[in-house]
Amino acid sequence: MTLDSLNIAAGWPEIFLLAMACVVLVVDVFIHQKNRNITYLLSQLTLLVTFALVFTNQTDVRVLAFNDMFVQDKMADVLKLFILLITFVVFVYSRDYLRDRGIFKGEYYMLGLFGVFGMMLMVSANNILMYLGLELMSLCVYAMVAFHRDNGNASEAAMKYFVLGALASGMLLYGMSILYGLSGSLVLSEIAQAVAQSGDEKIGMVFALVFIVVALGFKLGAVPFHMWVPDVYEGSPTAVTVYIATAPKLAGFAMIMRLVVEAMGSLQTDWQQMLVILAVLSMAAGNIVAIAQANIKRMLAYSTISHVGFILLGLVAGTAEGYSAAMFYTISYSLMSLAGFGVIMLMARAGFEADTLNDFKGLNQRSPWIAFLMMIIMLSMAGVPPTLGFWAKLSVLQAVVNIDMLWLAVVAVFFSIIGVFYYLRVIKMMYFDDMEDENSLSFARDMQITLSTNSLAILILGLYPAGLMALCVSVFS
Repeated sequence: MTLDSLNIAAGWPEIFLLAMACVVLVVDVFIHQKNRNITYLLSQLTLLVTFALVFTNQTDVRVLAFNDMFVQDKMADVLKLFILLITFVVFVYSRDYLRDRGIFKGEYYMLGLFGVFGMMLMVSANNILMYLGLELMSLCVYAMVAFHRDNGNASEAAMKYFVLGALASGMLLYGMSILYGLSGSLVLSEIAQAVAQSGDEKIGMVFALVFIVVALGFKLGAVPFHMWVPDVYEGSPTAVTVYIATAPKLAGFAMIMRLVVEAMGSLQTDWQQMLVILAVLSMAAGNIVAIAQANIKRMLAYSTISHVGFILLGLVAGTAEGYSAAMFYTISYSLMSLAGFGVIMLMARAGFEADTLNDFKGLNQRSPWIAFLMMIIMLSMAGVPPTLGFWAKLSVLQAVVNIDMLWLAVVAVFFSIIGVFYYLRVIKMMYFDDMEDENSLSFARDMQITLSTNSLAILILGLYPAGLMALCVSVFS
């Protein structure tokens, strides 16, 4: 193995991130609890520098590195930039929340950084060993869910997530092992050739595909593999919930693109049928069950399930237009979810979580600005123009209609209309109900500025969606 075959330059962002995560780990051991802000600042600096490395090292051509195990391309660059940006904002939102609960500890930031490293490996994997990146991310998230050790709900949620996650990981590994056995290679491009030439071995390839789709459906939270989502969203500290609900979705999208679309593209007819079922079930169960929720974190969990159904619609299309629409939707949803949970954390205080719908009653009387931001977020999640969520839904529906699956688009619109109810219910409570909590809202300046920027970006990108759309289209053109 020569230096040329390693092509280390393509992996500089990951190398720097891993090195700095280790530095933060060591530094955190030697600082006093009252100086924990140092860990926070080092973590944020790490994300900023890694973002700069990815941004300055972008490429329009496909670059292979580390003996063809690592790939750098347009999709990888774009997704990494959003993963790093979103995680940076998550850390800003989380600081005061963690401090108020006495859990402002370095472990949260170190696990977050190692989780981001795992996501970046998933995004750039050109090898079945992407499983290592997935497991690194998953193990970090399991630990983060149980991060608040004195909270019984968090411990219960972590145990459920760990057990079900281990089951899904086993299924994924089994599917990958069948792929390796039939193709004789770990490299995705070579597996793609073997799948295309499978012949009599096609039944084995389809068998492997079933296990892989099931496992990836679990990781994304698609029905019927969604059972962990509401419990984990509700049981986790909100600072962890916002992490789970955002950046990992981008990494999950990348893994589907690499492992299913690129490596098993020749089986498109087979995985298309599977994804149609998952998409319809996710949109149906997510939107209908969300109506019955009184806890806003559980409501947003079922909302996530319905949004995953829309992401899968883009993949079902099986075209460049569909893939770019799915990527656009994933990025849009991550930004919306980030802002939504940001508002919940902003309203929370020591001993009070602000995680029920009743906590939002009369919010306009307490803080008209925060109520306005939450209204933008809810309207965008509902897909109401001129917000970002409207264009995300429209782009996916257009991709489905263009492959003559009009019935699927009609089903998607039907369940979206059902979903509008529970988003508008939040707006109704904020503006038309009397407030139950008369405590004034107090929040740090950086939190207010970041949340306002995040929420207004959803509106601005809705008014001018062409830039983000063109970016996603360029990835698959």
